[in-house]
Amino acid sequence: MTYAEIILPIAGGVYTYSVGEDLADDVEVGSAVSVQFGARKIVGGIVRRVHGEKPPFAKIKPVLSLLFAEPVVSAEQIEMWEWMAEYYMCSLGEVMRAALPAMLKPSGFTAEEFAADEFRARRVRMVELSSSVSGEVAFNEACERLRRRAPKQYDALVDIAGRDGGRVPRAELRADAAILAALQKKGLISVYEREITDDTLPDSNKKPPSLPQLSPTQQIALDGLRASLRDHKVALLFGVPSSGKSEVCFHAIAGTLAKGRDVLLLLPEISLTTQFVGRVRKVFGDRVVLYHSGLSDRRRAETYIRLSRSKGGSLIVGARSSVFLPIPRLGLVVVDEEQDSGYKQQDPAPRYNARDSAIVLAGLHGARVILASATPSLETWTNATGGKYGLVELTERWGGTLPPNVIISDTIRAVKRGERRSHFNKELLDRIKDTLRCGRQVILFQNRRGIAPFIECTDCGHVPKCGHCGIPMSVHRGELQCHYCGAATPLTSLCPSCGGMNLTTRGFGTEKVEEELARIFPDARIARLDRDSAGSERAYNRIIGDFEHGATDILVGTQMVTKGLDFAGVSLVGILNADNLVNHPDFRASERAWSLMAQVAGRAGRRTQRGEVVIQTSSPESHLIARAAAGDYRAMADELLAERAMYGYPPYSRLVSVMLRHADGDILKTAATRFGALLRPAFGERLLGPQPPVVEKIKGEYALLFLLKVPRGKAMSAVRKTLQTATATLLADPALRKTSVTVNVDPQ
Repeated sequence: MTYAEIILPIAGGVYTYSVGEDLADDVEVGSAVSVQFGARKIVGGIVRRVHGEKPPFAKIKPVLSLLFAEPVVSAEQIEMWEWMAEYYMCSLGEVMRAALPAMLKPSGFTAEEFAADEFRARRVRMVELSSSVSGEVAFNEACERLRRRAPKQYDALVDIAGRDGGRVPRAELRADAAILAALQKKGLISVYEREITDDTLPDSNKKPPSLPQLSPTQQIALDGLRASLRDHKVALLFGVPSSGKSEVCFHAIAGTLAKGRDVLLLLPEISLTTQFVGRVRKVFGDRVVLYHSGLSDRRRAETYIRLSRSKGGSLIVGARSSVFLPIPRLGLVVVDEEQDSGYKQQDPAPRYNARDSAIVLAGLHGARVILASATPSLETWTNATGGKYGLVELTERWGGTLPPNVIISDTIRAVKRGERRSHFNKELLDRIKDTLRCGRQVILFQNRRGIAPFIECTDCGHVPKCGHCGIPMSVHRGELQCHYCGAATPLTSLCPSCGGMNLTTRGFGTEKVEEELARIFPDARIARLDRDSAGSERAYNRIIGDFEHGATDILVGTQMVTKGLDFAGVSLVGILNADNLVNHPDFRASERAWSLMAQVAGRAGRRTQRGEVVIQTSSPESHLIARAAAGDYRAMADELLAERAMYGYPPYSRLVSVMLRHADGDILKTAATRFGALLRPAFGERLLGPQPPVVEKIKGEYALLFLLKVPRGKAMSAVRKTLQTATATLLADPALRKTSVTVNVDPQ
């Protein structure tokens, strides 16, 4: 008897089923099959292993059917899934749930429900010229006969022959069914159905890419990158903003495609990088295959299936989920803006980092990896400077453009001198006025959306908070919103606590900045780019398109304005509040603040004209802000790495956070005390907590957080086993079994 371990898209993960004789020759590793799970439900699963070892239980359910003739998951993919489940401490079922498009995971409580949920490739009815008349003589003879006896059949045959390859979709022909039936009966045409394919996968006839001309500096970097990747599996391409890293990567990509290999280009948020994707398409044309969550379920499933059949030469451009795609001939992975926290999946499991997962994926295929950034993560920088990764640098901006002139504007001094209006120092307002007078554009960066972070009653000090999450509600036009669960309540003029009428806003967001700018510069055309104004890809493209074509003078935005944008008309960038970037309760706050400031500053003067950047801060003496103003990444990295080493934070350790949640705060405290007692014998002082997280209550549940520092070199498998044992022991207590335990490896 044959048995198969089947991965199912549920938390449990892997179950054993029997394989009947009718399927035994067809079921193999990576096959998609249907099985019964529980009393009634039918689900789709993936075969992990086929063997002849009878499981040690009496009743074994059979595999019901094979969903595709060929495996849909390769051996390399399954190995990747197994690594991800082990490293990120989740089940294989949770990995499968994230890895496969929704339509490749059908389920239902009846065969009919399952069939309705199952992916079926779209098919089209085709009409094709028969091989019997493919020769010129035979075709002319057939035409001569039809011209005299059946002129309508003659017209139809000539129409078909004139199409590309003598092949045409039935719907495109004007001939009726009777005429085509007569031609088919005479053996002149064949009618059949075929699976619909699109032009997203390359063929051998695609024209070569139209690559940009490299400057001498870029060519040196490209040569260095190629040499580095001969000696290292991973290389960091470290270049200042506007140095032309993308163009260097394009040439590296083209070299891999020319060998018939596939390339995976990862972007942090592909829906927010439309401009960059347009540049990629312009260079590589029909070789580009897009994959991201914004595509329909059917399009994602079709792209997945077709890539699994690809013969190579595709450039897959996608967000973090693209690491799960079947890429049989993977030769190169490029991770753009490798430091971006958008590569880290937060919820649900698997909580993977796409950058790190891509490096593992490349290793399974014998491929190489390029990590590109102007502000690399400290982990990547340490690997590059320590020799584990190759390091290639681009130290000058493309075209000889000078770096922007950075002005650090002291907010406290501006207030004392009466030189601050609303949220703007005079230094910034004067430069905005001059920029607009010259017909140039301005970007203003405020990393908080809404009108204000919260409101406060000046009579009693009450701050309205979300009833589900316990955090202050942010002010938007006409209402208060929770940025965590989305709850909203009307904005009233009365304090809900004391009934007073002295409610005032505290802080400011992008919406408030937009309002104030409209009052100060009434003739300026102002737009806002944040999650509220650009809630859809269409809205985002409209805002970016207007600014790119000069229809907008001032663009106010959150960190969305830092992602993959290049505007020729921008000569001034203002960072309105650098302090709220730096003063965040997170050991990565300084690194992220530096990265964001450097990225947004890089939007200024990207072409022929030198730009200006104004950084408003209450701490002008800050080392971090001074480093950002000077663009001195190395000095910043040295300073922060010394601090990390002192306190044992990454890259000198690995972090694992464990979040406990419960609707009852007292029960949660009991659970956390018990959980800590179970872990401390194994981890000692390396286990920190329990402490309330920044947001102590989310969606009606209280939370407590443990943070574990794992020394470099210690096996994560041992950590996983200890955490699993402690979790099982904790949840075995009936009073604590409703406690939610969430493990997050390498939290960002």
